Parts: sequence; structure tokens; C-alpha cells
Amino acid sequence: MAFEAPQRLVRALGETAPAGDDWLARLPAAAERAVARRELTVERVQVPGGRSSLVVLVRRADGTPAVLKLAPPRARPESERAALAHWAGRGAVQLLESGAEDGALLLERLHPDVSVRSLPEAKALLEAAGTLRRLWVAPPAGHAFETVAERTGRQAAAMRAGAATDPEAAPLVESALAAREQLLAAPPEQLLLHGTFRQSKVLGGERMPWLAVGPDPVVGESAFDLARLVRDRVEDLIATPSGPATTRRRIKRLAESLEVDQERLRGWTLFRAVESGVRARRVGREKDAELLLEFAAWL
Repeated sequence: MAFEAPQRLVRALGETAPAGDDWLARLPAAAERAVARRELTVERVQVPGGRSSLVVLVRRADGTPAVLKLAPPRARPESERAALAHWAGRGAVQLLESGAEDGALLLERLHPDVSVRSLPEAKALLEAAGTLRRLWVAPPAGHAFETVAERTGRQAAAMRAGAATDPEAAPLVESALAAREQLLAAPPEQLLLHGTFRQSKVLGGERMPWLAVGPDPVVGESAFDLARLVRDRVEDLIATPSGPATTRRRIKRLAESLEVDQERLRGWTLFRAVESGVRARRVGREKDAELLLEFAAWL
């Protein structure tokens, strides 16, 4: 079959692709090779799919349903493979092959159209937090995962550059960078984290009700991982007068339920919201930028 990248993936990668990158152009042929190498039967490409990878619903030679995932090198698929192998299905989708020369991932089939986000908000947060807790384990010895300090260091440099041309965002950037410096001074733990965790990254499964997918793993403190969950459904928070109070209650509830320091969670939530807002503005997603920076101002 012809493998056509969903428009959501084309738009997202177009925002971040370096000059001369031709991964999308090479994707159909790469997908065909990956399918043939594993003797898979293709059912369909998942649409709208994700923002960083092509997801193909397939069946293995024995008829077992599975998912084939292809992502560009800058999405760090080998880091995802290493994290999934370390979790070994505990709280996360199961990796079905130990390694592959082509960088594609063959994964357990979950219910791609059923995420925690489909639940009522309170229930969704509870289920998502429970899933996240299972992922927080010690990283493997001698690991090569990026650390929170390294990742946020790259992000901080881009934030400073953005603030230099965006006076409106500059005060928030300054606050976010100050929070980062304070948080990195004395991290309480070094755990393997999902890295991009949110409600839509938790799908329904067969062997467990909910399992995480799509990690961009990083090693650091749990509050960094939980911070992205705090702002889930940010558009709903912004749309209500009680948004700031709801956010404060959410931080308190999540911190207490997962035994995370509340102030550290608030600090990382601030940093990650400002970073995402500045990045959204940089690539022309002005509506997203306004939502995220308004949310950050509440913190």
C-alpha cells in the first residue's frame, strides 16, 4: 500500500525540520522496507496520528495485532526504544522486538482511539497520574538518556533568544529561567521519566486498562514529568474565570497524590509552559502561544 504521512505530521515536522531535511520524502519507501523486513500485514495508517512519527496498524505473521512506528532521527527513536525496553511493559506499551537497524519500533497494539483524555477531567487526571507513577524507576546503569539539566539547558538558550525579540514574553521567560536555576541546584532524585507525558499519551490496553505511549525519555526529578500534566486541557482552563484557582488546586492535588513537592511542581510547570509558549510563537502558532503564556502568568 502507499504510505502517506497524515497532514498533522507533515505540519508538525515542517515547523521543526532543519534545512535540507528530506525524511518525509523518504518515509513511504522506509515504511515499505520496514513492513517487508518484519513480514507484516498492513491494516491502515493511524490518522490523525502523532506530531512526530508515522503510526501504522499492522499484524505480525502469526496474526497478532501490532503497531509499527517510524520517526525521524531528531525524535530520538532509539532513546524511546531503550526506555520501553527498560520499562518492559510496566506502565508503558510493550516493545515487541529487541532492536532494528532501520530505527522503526514494533509495538504492542493498544486502542489507538481511546485515550485517558476521553474520561471526565477528574477521572482522567487520576488515571493518568497512576500510570505515570509506574514509569518512575531508576534508569539503567550506564544509561545514555538526556538529563533534565541538559534538555532544559537547550530550551533555555532558545527561550532567551525568543525573549530578546518578544518584550511581552520577556518577564515570564526571566521568571521561568530563574525557577529552573533554583530547581536544578538541588534535585531530589534521578529517575527515568516519560518526558512528554499528558493525557493523550495514555491509551487503553488489553493487559492493563491504561498504558503510556510516545515517550521522549529524560532522567531527572518526577516533578518535571508531572508538570506537563498540570496544564492538560489548557484551553478549557483559560476559558473559565476559575482557571487560576483550578490550576492551583490541580497542582496541590497532583503533588499530594504522587508525593511530589508542591513548589517544585509549580516551578517546573511554569518553566515548561513558558518554554512551550515561546516555542509556539517562534513557529507561528500564535493562538497556542497566547494560551500557554496566559496560563504561565497564573503561576
